[in-house]
Amino acid sequence: MQRITYRVKVSAQGAKRRISYLLRPSKRLPNTKSNIVSSVTPTTSNRFAKTKKLAQVSSIALLSLPAESLTTMQASVPAYDHVMLDNTLTVAAVPGNSTYFATDGFQHGFGFDLVRTYADELGVDIDLKAYASEEAALHALKSGEADMALTTASTQLKSQLNLSSINVSCGYDASLTKNGLHPKVSWSFNAPDDPLSQKASYFLCDSIKLKNTQKLAAFYNQTLLKDAYSQDHFKKTLTERLPDYQSSFEEQARNYNHDWELLVAMGYQESHLDANAVSPTGVRGLMMLTNNTAKAMGVSDRVDPYQSIGGGARYLEQMKDEFADVPKSDRIWFALAGYNMGPNAVKSIQRKLRTQGIDDKSWANVYAYLAEHRASNSRYGQAMHYVSNIRSYLETIKTQTV
Repeated sequence: MQRITYRVKVSAQGAKRRISYLLRPSKRLPNTKSNIVSSVTPTTSNRFAKTKKLAQVSSIALLSLPAESLTTMQASVPAYDHVMLDNTLTVAAVPGNSTYFATDGFQHGFGFDLVRTYADELGVDIDLKAYASEEAALHALKSGEADMALTTASTQLKSQLNLSSINVSCGYDASLTKNGLHPKVSWSFNAPDDPLSQKASYFLCDSIKLKNTQKLAAFYNQTLLKDAYSQDHFKKTLTERLPDYQSSFEEQARNYNHDWELLVAMGYQESHLDANAVSPTGVRGLMMLTNNTAKAMGVSDRVDPYQSIGGGARYLEQMKDEFADVPKSDRIWFALAGYNMGPNAVKSIQRKLRTQGIDDKSWANVYAYLAEHRASNSRYGQAMHYVSNIRSYLETIKTQTV
């Protein structure tokens, strides 16, 4: 009897090791696909390989179970297993200022950045699918079209569908509302006991991660243009001044492969689109170039709008090149920070993060560092506001909410 018991234990342990081996993440090439992905039908061989692997896992699991469990075992496979086998986390999401922004190819967002960080921790890619309503996104999750949902749906709606949900603030709703974000941004799952849901809970509510979430909320602050004065000033400036310079913005954006509305947002941040602007430190022109930067960019007349915009566009291109190793979804924030405080200052922060074992190519981590140390370095505070303001202006221009 003892010998039989020993064999059962060994078989179960061996099965567990074989399951872990089969479910381990495979080594992958760097992700090059867009974050917003249309469904692609896998080849027949790929489907067969995945089906075979799932069959292997199921067979091993069956052998490791006591005989009486075989008659009651459910056939469903946890979402976590599918995610790890496919190396992809499929997310059903509804666009919004608290979830994600994806207009004219410009993709980012508070909820989106959190999901990306979670996917990175799992070692998988993201397939983000857009839905027109909260209900549609949650139904997609319920039907198995997605592994999780990123929404601001009501508790009642999620309860009706019998879904498990985790607020990304882990109860610290005030950290979102003070930044103009929806207090109930949440991740939803089909089952609370699925490892995908359990790991997400640990991920979001970890004390260090929670602090970084609150700092990320500050970056995605939605209150910048909420007061009447700011709205009126922004709208008036774009209405009265932008028509004079729009063709220059568009042409120089084409010359250096930029989004022309991004250059407009930078121009508003720099000078409120005033071609004759001069600062006490000597920077001047629409893009407020220093004398040294202007010379390096081939600008002979800093108050000439076309030259100023071109100088700013060329310098921004250089900043993008400086941070070419940063994922595209975050590269623009690094480039803007480098534009404001110099690329070497940003790279110095990256080196400090690396020594702490922190991902130095994540803007969320760099922004958290700037926020934590801004009291000792005023340049950090300036860079924080510079990048977050431009993000806010760009979103507003693209959605035409003012």
